[in-house]
Amino acid sequence: MLRCRTGHFVALVLALGSLAQPSLAIPSEDPASIAEARPTDPEPAAIEPIEITEVRLYRQSAQAAQAALAYYGRVDDPEAERRLRTIGYRVAERSDDRRFPFSFYLIDMPVPNAFALPGGQIFVTRGMFDLGLDDDMLANLLGHEIAHVNFDHGVRMQRRANWLNILSQAALVGVMIGADGGPSNPRDPYGTSASPSRRGSLVQGTAATGIVFTELLMRKFSRTFEDEADVEGQRLAAAAGFDPLGASRLWELMIERIPRQNDYGYWRTHPFSDQRQRAATVRARDLSPRSGPSEEPLRRGSQRAILDLLATLRADGDLEENPELPDPPNPIGAPIERTEVEPWRHDLGLFLEMSALEAWPTGAEADALRLARLERLEAREAQRPPLDRELGELIRSIETEIAAVEALGGSPLVATLREKIVALETEQAEQLPRALAVLDEGVFQTPFLRTFLSNYPDSERVAEVALSLGRADARIGRQDSAVEHYLQARRAAPDSAIADQALAGLRALTPELDRLTALRSLEASGDAELERLASTRLTEQAQRFETLENGAAFLRRHPESDQADAVRDRLESLARDLYGEIVLYQGVGDHAQALERIQQILEHAPTTAAAEALRQRAEFDA
Repeated sequence: MLRCRTGHFVALVLALGSLAQPSLAIPSEDPASIAEARPTDPEPAAIEPIEITEVRLYRQSAQAAQAALAYYGRVDDPEAERRLRTIGYRVAERSDDRRFPFSFYLIDMPVPNAFALPGGQIFVTRGMFDLGLDDDMLANLLGHEIAHVNFDHGVRMQRRANWLNILSQAALVGVMIGADGGPSNPRDPYGTSASPSRRGSLVQGTAATGIVFTELLMRKFSRTFEDEADVEGQRLAAAAGFDPLGASRLWELMIERIPRQNDYGYWRTHPFSDQRQRAATVRARDLSPRSGPSEEPLRRGSQRAILDLLATLRADGDLEENPELPDPPNPIGAPIERTEVEPWRHDLGLFLEMSALEAWPTGAEADALRLARLERLEAREAQRPPLDRELGELIRSIETEIAAVEALGGSPLVATLREKIVALETEQAEQLPRALAVLDEGVFQTPFLRTFLSNYPDSERVAEVALSLGRADARIGRQDSAVEHYLQARRAAPDSAIADQALAGLRALTPELDRLTALRSLEASGDAELERLASTRLTEQAQRFETLENGAAFLRRHPESDQADAVRDRLESLARDLYGEIVLYQGVGDHAQALERIQQILEHAPTTAAAEALRQRAEFDA
């Protein structure tokens, strides 16, 4: 049972609002303050006017989108994201709704799904993209989600609207999990039929965001709303020039590829598949693809609407940072000395800037947004001691922006960015003698070695540095990083004593490895004996690893591997055991121990039966 105690929630928001830190003022000369001096667009007729009339709803949706991307992460595939936005805006252009600017995101969730927030933020998961949708299928899918926004389905479902309101303030909300009753009934192993106890464990931060957002996603629309979105979405796709039969083929693909028993993905949020597939086939007979106008005016109008709202929010001082939003999962599953976190995760203003840039990535305003983003990165590095600055990573970030701009036809910004690269390369060259002197002295810490590899990937000392890092990481249990650096040492100097030492280190380390991702990396090491050892060890550990995070990290990186099913089964078993421990600890009043296990399940095993049981027992409280 899920209950939101609105009185407690409002009181909590008001109380914390009075304690909020003032937002950071951005000096007018800062390029990030683009709204104060935006150039007049030379072609006003080429901008589709969009006025955000429901500012509160749009802001809540934007905060919810920010929380979702912070919690699950974005897919690092610029080409796939460009395709998603291009098709999405083509379909959205054929809609008559101009109350909100649309935004399209590719979110790093393994389950196949797609969903829309009421303010026009539309998500497609990595799992859905991995099904291999062609453009017609994707257009019909996005048309369906756009129709949900146009018909106000998210707002008309009061429960979903309440979840949105909660999620937009997720950092201020606690989720109370009651697990009394225990798995005593064999037909109800998680005790979900029992009422939640008033005695529970308060979940906040990352897990609170995850559980609230999951509930927002998983609340399916009514059959009437789904049918309305099907009809309108298919019409929009055809009007934008896509084959309306793409909707029927999309259903066929999902029926073939997505297990019907999947209670966490598309079948739960978009039920009634067989009937809807047949209806889509019939409707397609009366629809013909036709070419529509360019999506550019809508994209430029979307950018303008977002930036105009951003200017208003900044002028009102209404863009305080939210430090409670979660950082991304650590991809190597171990503590690292310095995690570079995108600033937009904690700053709604920067998130809106990012969304505005993606809405229309060319022109003067897009150039200003790109430049502001890079100069923030430069300022962050400038605050560090010279030998700690990751100039190589900064150069690579600028090169990525140059490639993106040139792929879009070029811009005067490219010359400015190339000048920045020259300046950074000059600084790199000036610092190299000092860095080499530190290496020669032999007195340094591992962060220095990591920075050296980032800044000087072509140095003749790379193999030596990578070997030292491999040994250091192995000593402190950073298994993924140890394997990565040992392999790097072998690649950098394949026929050398260093390569031999790295191979010896790997052979000594492999029998002790329990990190699944590290073992998978060794399966392609190039050494037959090492590959055999790693493969045997991986097969064993896939069935006996001890932490949820270990299995979750493996499935994020290798969801289609031969060991994936065994890892999923083991995750289910571990989560079930942890759920039993939660019941035990709550029964004796040890809520700290229960809370630790609740966090583990919700963060690392959100698709398991145990996580579903926890969500069913959640209620919100101050």
